[in-house]
Amino acid sequence: MRTSTGPLLSIDVGERRWRTESIDGTLGEFVGGRGLGTKLAFDRIPFDADPVGAENRLYFAAGPLQTARTSFTGRTSCTGLSPLTDGLLSSNAGGFLSRNLVATGYSAVELVGVSDEPVIVHVSDADVGFEPVPELAGATVPDVSEHVADRGLDSSHVACIGPAGENLVRFASIMTSESRTFGRGGLGAVLGAKNVKAITFDGDSAPETEFPDVAGEIHRGAAESDHVMKRQGTASLTEFASGVGALPTRYYSELEFEGAEGISGDRVEEKKSGKGTCSACAFACKLPTRDGESGLETEGPEFETVMAFGSNCGVDDVVDVMRSNDLCDELGMDTISCGATIAAYLASEDAFGDGELVHELVERIAHRDGVGDRLAEGIDRIHADLGVENWSSKGMAFAAHDGRALHGQGLAFATSNRGADHLYGSLYNYEYPLVERSEALDPEGLEGKPAKLVESEDHNALLDSAICCKFSRTVMGPERLATLLDADYDELLGVGARVVELERRFNNERGFDRADDGLPYDLPGFEEALGEYYRIRGWNPDGTVP
Repeated sequence: MRTSTGPLLSIDVGERRWRTESIDGTLGEFVGGRGLGTKLAFDRIPFDADPVGAENRLYFAAGPLQTARTSFTGRTSCTGLSPLTDGLLSSNAGGFLSRNLVATGYSAVELVGVSDEPVIVHVSDADVGFEPVPELAGATVPDVSEHVADRGLDSSHVACIGPAGENLVRFASIMTSESRTFGRGGLGAVLGAKNVKAITFDGDSAPETEFPDVAGEIHRGAAESDHVMKRQGTASLTEFASGVGALPTRYYSELEFEGAEGISGDRVEEKKSGKGTCSACAFACKLPTRDGESGLETEGPEFETVMAFGSNCGVDDVVDVMRSNDLCDELGMDTISCGATIAAYLASEDAFGDGELVHELVERIAHRDGVGDRLAEGIDRIHADLGVENWSSKGMAFAAHDGRALHGQGLAFATSNRGADHLYGSLYNYEYPLVERSEALDPEGLEGKPAKLVESEDHNALLDSAICCKFSRTVMGPERLATLLDADYDELLGVGARVVELERRFNNERGFDRADDGLPYDLPGFEEALGEYYRIRGWNPDGTVP
């Protein structure tokens, strides 16, 4: 089996010390990326640690595919204990950071302890440097990137936080290349709690790896594809999702949005100002956008952001959504959780559709200013105060692809160890469907879906360990993935299963059980399907790992 190579670099930011150690055995069992980060976190973070305390640790990791020059491999994984969900969580970001991490020669980098002042940690293949940056307290993401650029590294070498991370907003993100995001789960607040404003990666020690010819076939397939995402990104789904009744609207109270056309993929495409991509990827589905009238420039927005700041807030102007997206990138916040929390506030104030209020609230949340201090805690902790329903699972606000229309995706939201994130189980792909008709599932009902969900969760955990973009499904099936990783596909699914089980076991130790695998709505046959899911995984009926 092909795995990441190189030692673990462990950095104590409080003591300003660092050391390396071999982790070849762990790599052999967990490949890299999310798998590696999960295993290291499971072994090294105390089960009773405070997510924003000194005992929490943060792991940046690449996978073996980051040594291949092929499409869909420009991603990096980050793992830690989530301030939002209170459980173990991995997030990954696109962009160009991954190759710079691999160039240091390390398979993973661990951050330990708490700095006594704001600091940037500079990791290279020769040394680790600690740069005190008290002048960057409160700085935005572009300001941090500019500071690092003045010292010779562009934003593709940087993972940083904005004011939201410093202020411990529970859904603060870690940003790289200014607009690419380790988004869901609030790992930016973990970096903020450690008083680390940024970490940079640079070097010339990437391992030289020979990959089979299929790597070139995948790259050519990505380049030749005429997929709609190349023109509109994931926003191409907006009107379709609304049309099938799966687009959360006005704080999840409706499933179709009459203003979907105004925030559709067509409207995003009209604002497209160039092409964007991730490292080594010819698929190029990222969209730099610009509004000529206001001069606003951003990237995207993607479909989930369109849902969060568009339909779920009752906003039907794509420029308003672009502004919300841009503010979240500058301030360092997950657009899905931020938009959902603002939607909850709009519901409590009967203020849907007020784009200017939305923008004001984004800024106030990042700085914990006034009502923003309360909203920075996220829906799960404030819904009662607002007098609204709790549209979250395990503390994480629901993404789009609503489970009331796509029942298997509803089950996937419930079982996800990460919370209500759409990319953990991704059954929506089969229920819309976005796959070949031969693979499609009826969106209604749960019969037969637990087994498919287990397979999909394990496959996604494998992709996150390899690391390979989820959009690779158009040109990279299981056979090609197995060839790239030099292993039998069933063996690789076993890696994914181990990752999912370790996450679940860690969360069990923190008190998570079947009661946390719930939904704020009823699905026919849900309890039976949940029990079947546990049986397939070999877990206890209460949702715990034996």
